[in-house]
Amino acid sequence: MSKQDNDDLLPTETEGYKVSEKKDIDELANLDANDDSLNKWKASLGLGHAKERFPDDERTVVVQALVFESDERSITMDVSTPEALAKLKETPIVIKEGCEYKFKIVFVVQRHMVSGLKYLHSVKRKGIPVDKMEGMCGSYGPKYEDQSRTFQQSTAPSGALARGTYNVKSRFIDDDKNIYLEWEWKMEIKKGWE
Repeated sequence: MSKQDNDDLLPTETEGYKVSEKKDIDELANLDANDDSLNKWKASLGLGHAKERFPDDERTVVVQALVFESDERSITMDVSTPEALAKLKETPIVIKEGCEYKFKIVFVVQRHMVSGLKYLHSVKRKGIPVDKMEGMCGSYGPKYEDQSRTFQQSTAPSGALARGTYNVKSRFIDDDKNIYLEWEWKMEIKKGWE
């Protein structure tokens, strides 16, 4: 990736915010052990009791899918394997011009808590930046089940000049700047869904 491409996927920094000291799951689970309400909250986060979904996978966050959702159609983009990512890079998803849509990211957190998860993407057409998105997901504890975050609604561009293929670079990152997944994909704006 060029320096410009990396700059397109840098998260916004909040002035004065400092990432807290890392604590492992056992330390967090044992903090304030006599506080019943805090213990219930920690249990809801899965601290200390979450079964690993992918025990042979060393990643803390395993991204499963990026979902395009509109009232007319839902398109699930599998991002769970290198083969699926290669297919996304070559085969564009088709989006109807002018439709309102949202993106949803689906992921699994295992072993540790993660803070400040963010989904970023940069959209280019013929090499020219046309859109950038930064969606805050929040902080998550380990959980066997899929977790997800749906982002704000957007409207696809419309008109003859907007139709065509767009290249997208996406990144899933946390406050510590750990990149859990970075991938490229394509979308094509058309008059209809086909």
